Amino acid sequence: MDGTAGGAQRGPLRTVDVARESGYSVQQVRDLERLGVIPPAARADNGYRDYAAVHVHALRAYRGLAGAVGPVAARQLLPELRTGTLTEAAAIVNELHVRLARERDEALRAQRALHAIRTEAQPAGATQDDDAMTITELAEALRVRTSTLRFWEQEGLVTPERVTSLRARRYGVPAIRAARIVAALRSSGYGIPAVREVIGSLERLDGPGETERILQRHLDRIAVRTVALLRAGADLATVVSSLAEPAAL
Repeated sequence: MDGTAGGAQRGPLRTVDVARESGYSVQQVRDLERLGVIPPAARADNGYRDYAAVHVHALRAYRGLAGAVGPVAARQLLPELRTGTLTEAAAIVNELHVRLARERDEALRAQRALHAIRTEAQPAGATQDDDAMTITELAEALRVRTSTLRFWEQEGLVTPERVTSLRARRYGVPAIRAARIVAALRSSGYGIPAVREVIGSLERLDGPGETERILQRHLDRIAVRTVALLRAGADLATVVSSLAEPAAL
C-alpha cells in the first residue's frame, strides 16, 4: 500500500486512484457514489471528482459488509453507518455480529440434533414429555414465526403431535430435532424441495452423512462472513470517525 488510505494524505485522489486502492473498477466507484454507498466526492474547479482517503475506507468497508450480509443489505446499511454517530454505528455493527452468532448457534444445534438422530437408541414409541414444546415455544427457540412452522408442517418437513380437542400442536423431541435441521438448511439458502429431500433422506444409510456435510458447509460460510465483518470493522471506524462532527468542548 502506498499510504493513500492509511497513512499521510497525498492530496485529492482521482477516481482511478480510489479504484486502485479499493480494488473496484472506476465505473463501480462512480456507481457506488451515485447509490450513496460512499460520500459524495468534492468537485475541483475543472469539474473532476476529488476523492479522499475516507472514500477508499468506505469502499473497503462496503466490500466487507457485502461479504458478511450480502451486497443489497450492505448498500442499505453503509449510508446509515457513515452518516450516523459513532454510538449508532457501533450498535448496528454489534447487532450484525449478534445475528451471525445466532446463525452459528442454530447451525450447531442442528448439527447436534443430527448427531442425536444418528445415535438415537430410544424406542420409536417412547416420548419425552418434559422436552416437548408448544408451537409458540418452538417458534421462539428457532426465531421463526408460528406460521412458518405451520407451513413446514404442510410441506411435510416437520410433523408435530396434536393434542386436545382444539388441535393444539405439541412438538416432541424428534420433531424439534427435525425443525432445527430445517431451520439451519433454510437459513443457508436451501429451498423447500431440497430441504424435503434432505429430511426424507435422514432414514437412509447415506442421508445423515450428506446432511452433516451440508451443515458443516453452512458453518464454514458463517465463519467466512464473520471474518468479512471483522475486516470491515476497522474501515467502518475510520469512516465514521472521519465524518463525525467534532465533539463540543
